[in-house]
Amino acid sequence: MGVAKRVLVFQHVAVEHPGVFRQFLAEDGHEIVVVELDAGEKIPSLDGFDALWVMGGAMDVWQEAEHPWLTLEKAAIREAVIARQLPYLGFCLGHQLLADVLGGEVRLAAESEVGIMEVECTAAGQTDPFLAGIPASLDVLQWHGAEVARPPPGSSILARSARCENQAMRVGSRAFSIQFHVEITLSTVTEWNAIPEYNAALIRILGADGAQHLVRKAELCMPTFNGHARQLYANWKAVTGFG
Repeated sequence: MGVAKRVLVFQHVAVEHPGVFRQFLAEDGHEIVVVELDAGEKIPSLDGFDALWVMGGAMDVWQEAEHPWLTLEKAAIREAVIARQLPYLGFCLGHQLLADVLGGEVRLAAESEVGIMEVECTAAGQTDPFLAGIPASLDVLQWHGAEVARPPPGSSILARSARCENQAMRVGSRAFSIQFHVEITLSTVTEWNAIPEYNAALIRILGADGAQHLVRKAELCMPTFNGHARQLYANWKAVTGFG
């Protein structure tokens, strides 16, 4: 085991947390410090932190009026990624926030993605060490209505889907993000379905009994999902120098 490090995690709703990655970080002896932004918790100084992870949420990157803390969060992401060059990992909203902060464009997608759906590595992704050991095509959990429509300057798109051209992204040597969800556990679908905005999207796309079907399908896929998550964690540590 290496030197214990501290990971700052921005959460936007309590049930959208690092999921199975909490187990991986604990196995390595690292400390997770969670800031629950939607609950009014304040962003601390970045001094003493070794990485920043930004999780998903039901809000959108342009909703600063409804969620004023988004302005402070964006400033903290900019400081972490640009000024401090901290290793970064973003999930869903965290993927979109990285793009927005660095000069990309995020907007509502023409079609939402909800359910277990296929993504594929781009040519760049197939040779990028962040996706080493990940199949060229894989099924993942999706649950989003916005997308990165224009990636930030200097970024590389590592994965795509039929409906969304930017499913994974590298910016520089230490910032990575994914639109889809690999952090999930057996309780994820049920917990997320209790969020009104997520429930509405699920019913609209998968029907009234969609949650039940999605729970069962996710359970069957969970060993594969967790295996991909462990591989991505190992890759992220290696490529960013975190581990």
